Amino acid sequence: MDLVYPRALAGDLVSTWEQPLLVRHIQALASFSRVLLFDKRGTGLSDRVREVPTLEARMDDVRAVMDDAGSEAAVLWTGSEATRPAVLFAATYPERTLGLSLLDPSAKGRPSPDYPWAPTDEEWRRTIAEVREGWGTRAFLEALCREWAPTMAENEGFREWFVWHARRSLSPGAAVAFYRMIRDSDVSEVLPSVRAPTLILHRPSERGPAGFFGRRIPDARVVEIPGMVGVFTWVDDGWHEVAMRETRDLVARASGPREPDRLLATVLFVDVVGSTARLAAVGDRAWGDLLGRYHAVARRETGRFGGRELDAVGDGFLAAFDGPARAIRCAWAIRDAVRELGLEVRAGLHAGECEARGGKLVGVAVHVGARVAALAEAGEVLASRTVRDLVAGSGIGFEDRGDHALKGVPGTWRLYAVASA
Repeated sequence: MDLVYPRALAGDLVSTWEQPLLVRHIQALASFSRVLLFDKRGTGLSDRVREVPTLEARMDDVRAVMDDAGSEAAVLWTGSEATRPAVLFAATYPERTLGLSLLDPSAKGRPSPDYPWAPTDEEWRRTIAEVREGWGTRAFLEALCREWAPTMAENEGFREWFVWHARRSLSPGAAVAFYRMIRDSDVSEVLPSVRAPTLILHRPSERGPAGFFGRRIPDARVVEIPGMVGVFTWVDDGWHEVAMRETRDLVARASGPREPDRLLATVLFVDVVGSTARLAAVGDRAWGDLLGRYHAVARRETGRFGGRELDAVGDGFLAAFDGPARAIRCAWAIRDAVRELGLEVRAGLHAGECEARGGKLVGVAVHVGARVAALAEAGEVLASRTVRDLVAGSGIGFEDRGDHALKGVPGTWRLYAVASA
């Protein structure tokens, strides 16, 4: 069975194989699976990029690596901040996720009443300033080594390896960008959509975040490994033994690929503003021709951004996407393109779990998307907070539109207008 191992913040395949303890860890995983390793976009051996990859792009990269390796489905094994794109992948592509193993998982970068373990804004400002000034210098990286692997901090050979591993992994600018993405992204709303068998391994100090994941991912197994300290848990013999045993059991329980009945999707609703007045002004035949051209534009842009048309009735258009940033950019493109037809549209987006039924997607998430669209102004692309949180680092700008009650949907919903895409 395939096991995909997306590394967390720092990763470089060349220096990975120069660290015997890390090699031991990877070879242990390979004793009961085919392990797929890769350097994240913009890190290690991968090409450098101008902007930090978003969660969506990192999810896409996992899929691209699996496709290239001929892997139809796999168990994902990862930890720390890399658990966020892994969770997004598992929820979006349930048919390709056989299992999920998360070490010291992290749901979001900022604290909230139900997630008090994230750093405060002041702590983030201090951390990012220190990374900007220090990344790459020996003093900074040796201090980071003492934090991430305290039991090995006095081992001169390990410290030397860590310094060069970090330098090869990330440039100073890329390190700052990754820390900002960690601060801004949030997958807490995605967790209930994960249906794959899930194992959560954690140190005693990470009991709170691990429990947060365990309560939200259905039937997740949470295992605390006593006595563990530091981020690089693979340096410890005791941790290694427990982690391998639990992971082997997870792989043994994982079944083959399955056709999903529920999946995470971003739904996009678009409708024409002032359609009744326009119909009255131009007449039935001209209006019918105009609607046909409008739907052709919407279908063209949906295909260009990798979406799937779900419905087109009257002046309404509904599509689904496996990535929220693509959905936003599609809505933006449709809005601009139909203006050449003399039409103005409004659009609404929401990301949530949907039920696949007869080639269609149904469920509360679809209704939320429709209600969000109904609140949009002419020419406006309006998105739920879930969508905004998932595109952190994309360069897409938002304006806060405050809390709203959505007809027929419980609670209040924070909405954001897309300001730039």
